[in-house]
Amino acid sequence: MKYSFRQLEVFLAAARFQNITRAAESLAMSQSAASSALKELENQFDIQLFDRVGKRLQLNELGRLYRPKVESVLAQAGELEQALSKHTEVGALKVGATLTIGNYLAVGVMAEYMNTPARPKVSLEVANTSAIARRVMDYELDIGLIEGELQSPDLEVIPWRHDELVIFCSPEHPLAGKDGLTDEDLKSATWIAREPGSGTRQTFERAMHGLLPDLNILLELEHTEAIKRAVQANLGIGCLSRMCLSDAFKRGDLVPLRAAAHRRFDRQFYFILHKQKYRSAGIDRWMELCREL
Repeated sequence: MKYSFRQLEVFLAAARFQNITRAAESLAMSQSAASSALKELENQFDIQLFDRVGKRLQLNELGRLYRPKVESVLAQAGELEQALSKHTEVGALKVGATLTIGNYLAVGVMAEYMNTPARPKVSLEVANTSAIARRVMDYELDIGLIEGELQSPDLEVIPWRHDELVIFCSPEHPLAGKDGLTDEDLKSATWIAREPGSGTRQTFERAMHGLLPDLNILLELEHTEAIKRAVQANLGIGCLSRMCLSDAFKRGDLVPLRAAAHRRFDRQFYFILHKQKYRSAGIDRWMELCREL
């Protein structure tokens, strides 16, 4: 074999960081060793994988073509190494989840996944839909769990489970006693909303089609708990997943509101995977556990 796994690791690190010094640091190598490994890989096959612009390394067309193949080779090699050393087919996973899923569903799945004699590790990154999708596309996450609809030629988007958003307010809010909200109610209200780029915001804007230019959005916040607290303080009304509001509704801290029937707040949760990434036994097991929820 003309190449080594170390050379492939350097290639992927350089593709990720676009800088040989940072690539070397991520692999605990010296800069000269990493630079030599990359140069040897290119020289052995008489190819060039990067365009050099000063100290920056930019993947060229050939590099972009081989990157997913190298990712797949190293993923399979890593899985084989884990299976040989730990006698298990389920290994460590890097999972990304959007806020609602990460805070209310993913931790339980992590506990089940890690509850085996091998105790495989799971790292969980929580961010909005666009950030998780970007990380999966860059091979920095093995699988993503998202709330928003997504279209990408590089990603496989697999339906997972249904969810529903609910408009809510504090018990002291003037709308708390209304049987149903009219479009005029929605336009005259002050809103505390999720930030653009989140799956929740995407569903909210779809449901509010035709009203968006007239909505009074006072605050845009990244965290569901911050939105709940702002609404509870009567700064405005909000719209979040029923999953993260059920306890507050039971306690009476927050009150659900009902919009007109033609305003649809239902949505789908999805798995996202890179189409070129090797589907390991660990990924399959994770998806299986998610579907059992």
